[in-house]
Amino acid sequence: MPKRWIVVLFLNMPQPDFNLAESKIAIVGLGLMGGSLALGLRGKCAALYGIDPHLPTLELALSQHIVDFADSDPAKLLPEVDMIILSAPVPAILTLLEQLPTYTSRSCIVMDLGSAKHLIVEAMSQLPERFDPIGGHPICGKEKLSLANAERTLYYAAPFLLTPLKRTSSRAISAANQIIEALGAKATILDAVEHDRILASTSHLPFLISSALALATSDDVTAFVGPGFKSTSRLAGTSSSMMLGVLQSNRDNVLNALHGMQDRLAEIEFALSSGDFQKLESILNEAQDKHQKFTQ
Repeated sequence: MPKRWIVVLFLNMPQPDFNLAESKIAIVGLGLMGGSLALGLRGKCAALYGIDPHLPTLELALSQHIVDFADSDPAKLLPEVDMIILSAPVPAILTLLEQLPTYTSRSCIVMDLGSAKHLIVEAMSQLPERFDPIGGHPICGKEKLSLANAERTLYYAAPFLLTPLKRTSSRAISAANQIIEALGAKATILDAVEHDRILASTSHLPFLISSALALATSDDVTAFVGPGFKSTSRLAGTSSSMMLGVLQSNRDNVLNALHGMQDRLAEIEFALSSGDFQKLESILNEAQDKHQKFTQ
C-alpha cells in the first residue's frame, strides 16, 4: 500500500459546525454524476440548488423535483448556499474554480467530483480564503451520461475518494463525510498525486483499451458481437467530451499505464507467434489470479 494512501473511517468523527440537514447545497453540473448526487441527497439537506448550462436539463430537474431551485447562471444561486459541489468535466471544473470568486462573496465549502485530482487541487489552493475546498472523486458511474440516466443509488457502497488540501478545515471534511454517508458510499482519503497515478490504471487506461478494441474490430462482425465483446468495449461508449480533459490533465500517468499494457501485450504476442503455449498458459493463469484478487 503506497505510503500516502490512508483509509479513514469518518463515521465516528465529531461533526464540527456543519449540519447537512440544515445546509443549502448547490450542485454545478446536473449530468449523470451531479443528477445522481442530487437524487441521493434529496430530502437530506435544507435545500438543493441545481446549476447547468443546458436548459432542458434544468427543466427536467425541476419538473421531476430533483432540485428545489435551478438556473443556468451560477451568480444567481451560489450566493445562497453553504456548500458548492462541482460536477463537470475536468476542464470545466478548472474554469469554474477560476470564476468562483466572481459568483459569490459568501464563505462556503467547495468540493468537486472530478476524476483527475492534481490540477484541480492545485486550482483550489488559489481560491480566496473565504472558500474551504476539498477534492472528491466517487468511483462509480456508467457510460451513459446525462440527467435522464441518473440513479438515486449510483453512489451506494462505492468508494468515494477525498483529496484534502493543507488548508482544508475539519468542517469541510465533516461536510464531505456527511455527504458520503448520506449517499451510502465509503470514504477514503488519498493524496492527489497518488490518486492520479492509481486512477490512470484503474479508470483511464480501461477507457482507452475499450476504445482501442472498438476501433480494431471491423464493421462486418456486428451481427456476431456477444456479451464478452459488449462488456469489454462498454467504456468506449463514454463521451469523449468527458474523458478528453481527464486524459489531458493526467497524461503522464496514463502514458505510463499504456506502456505497461503494451509490454504485457507484447509478451502475449511473442508467446503466441513463437508457439510457446506453455508460456502463454502461464501468462493467462497469472492474469486469472490477478483478476480474482481485483474482483473479490
